[in-house]
Amino acid sequence: MKYEVLIYWSDEDKAFVAEVPELPGCMADGKSYQGALRAVERVAREWIETAKLLKRDIPKPKGRLLYA
Repeated sequence: MKYEVLIYWSDEDKAFVAEVPELPGCMADGKSYQGALRAVERVAREWIETAKLLKRDIPKPKGRLLYA
């Protein structure tokens, strides 16, 4: 996967949360950092497959994003 992934610990969820900012709503969690990464990779593939089925635009990966 060529999209940037953000992973952080959520005290509220008591889990690591992984997000793909370029794919709106694409996120997953896991008990470990690696588990969250595996889960979000699967969810991102499903996000792209669903977008293709619905004939929606799929953003091209931009690489590293900058956040303020």
